[in-house]
Amino acid sequence: MQIVWFKKDLRITDHRPLIEAMQHGTVLPLYVAEPELWQQPDASERQWCFVKECLKELDGDLRKLGQGLILRIGSVTDVLDELKMSCGVAGVWAHEETGNGWSFARDRTVSAWCRLNGVRFHEFPQTGVIRGLSSRDGWARKWDRFMRADILPAPKTLEPVLDEPFHLPTAADLGLEEDFCPGRQRGGRREGQRILSSFLAERAGPYRRSMSSPLSAERHCSRLSPYLAYGCVSMREVAQATWGRQRELKEQANPPQGWRGSLSSFAGRLHWHCHFMQKLEDAPSIEFKNLHPAYDGLRDVSNESVLAAWSAGQTGFPFVDACMRYLRHGGWVNFRMRAMLMAFASYHLWLDWREPGLHLARQFVDYEPGIHWPQVQMQSGTTGINTVRVYNPVKQGYDQDGGGEFVRRWVPELAAVPTSFIHEPWKWEGASSILDKSYPVPIVDHMSAAKAARQKIWALRKSEEFKLRSAAIQTKHGSRKSGLAQVQQKPKASRRKAETRGGDGGQMSFLFDGPNQS
Repeated sequence: MQIVWFKKDLRITDHRPLIEAMQHGTVLPLYVAEPELWQQPDASERQWCFVKECLKELDGDLRKLGQGLILRIGSVTDVLDELKMSCGVAGVWAHEETGNGWSFARDRTVSAWCRLNGVRFHEFPQTGVIRGLSSRDGWARKWDRFMRADILPAPKTLEPVLDEPFHLPTAADLGLEEDFCPGRQRGGRREGQRILSSFLAERAGPYRRSMSSPLSAERHCSRLSPYLAYGCVSMREVAQATWGRQRELKEQANPPQGWRGSLSSFAGRLHWHCHFMQKLEDAPSIEFKNLHPAYDGLRDVSNESVLAAWSAGQTGFPFVDACMRYLRHGGWVNFRMRAMLMAFASYHLWLDWREPGLHLARQFVDYEPGIHWPQVQMQSGTTGINTVRVYNPVKQGYDQDGGGEFVRRWVPELAAVPTSFIHEPWKWEGASSILDKSYPVPIVDHMSAAKAARQKIWALRKSEEFKLRSAAIQTKHGSRKSGLAQVQQKPKASRRKAETRGGDGGQMSFLFDGPNQS
């Protein structure tokens, strides 16, 4: 018996463990719903609801081949013990997972169980992340080779082994609290394929100029992030479909305006997806500890009232609150707004990044630990190698929602406020009728808070010890294309331009549009 253990790879196409296992014996496809995993502080009901839809479709696809998905509830090793006794197990086949700290420890436990029980454990890469990477040199070329390999077709048949009814546990069965998310995306491979097709054929044209505002990003970002996070579609499928569309446009005499540049930007973000995941793969402690230790103990870890106001979208800053409420409703917000939310919590509210990061993780249906935690630290200024960028929450409102449409939709308490004051209602002459009544006064003075935060952060960066540690971090984690070491060699004016253009030297080094996401 060969167990194919599905985790965050909920598909049968381009699934190497499934194809390889079939060459070695009878295959039993297995998914284990692990209560302990779903009780971790970064998990939520909205994520499980998405996964349930993926699993239901995966079971249907497997049943058409002859053997449905076997679903168990419990710990993986307990499930393997039971299957070994009832069916015999010769091998376990799975994709490598760059997950949270709990899943990393779980995978090591499964590997140890296999060794103890004389069972071969076979793991394969699923993305461009490289396990056991010794150096970042040549990483991009290896990514390209992986993505250009042939897409593995789905198997045509599976030998029936176990015929069991397929019952999905409820969120309550897994110990999850109720988390209503009416606007979230629907799970499943077919929905992921539909969204990929619509992006490449219909929606991607304005991508480059539309990704920053939540008004336009909802339609013109790819919206593929949850389907990649749970493996409904493979990164290789997305990359090759994108390249194919780029070739089509290149062959056209008069391609539609904006499309070629937008798809070039999107293709670059596919690299950034795996680039950030590689950081957590190489240093799992990024989920829990400051990447640069100079920032240890710097921020407030106990201001629960401020954290609660930020989490609820009740900070008194309309654009910040609108973004948080939008995220709570749909489980997604575009990358720039994710960065702003995290930076506002870290700089203006001076909160340690761990608890705000956990709140955002639970809100994101597309939560991908390998992208999320490096980005959380990047936006909080604790990596030691990225530009410190403090988003002005008022200016962001004017820049990304000039007419106040987004704020009015998600902060209805401000309905009476004139458009000219919608992003700064405290300046309106009628402010006393709303502020501190139906809507809070600003939780901080954003200008003075930002100034104080910059001074504290930059004060730590002046020492030679800080710079030496930063250089070591850059060597291990930085992009070889445009890292901080290269940026710092340029004159000051050129450096400022480079820092806002992209690369790991700048806060604008966007990952692809998912967490995850543009």
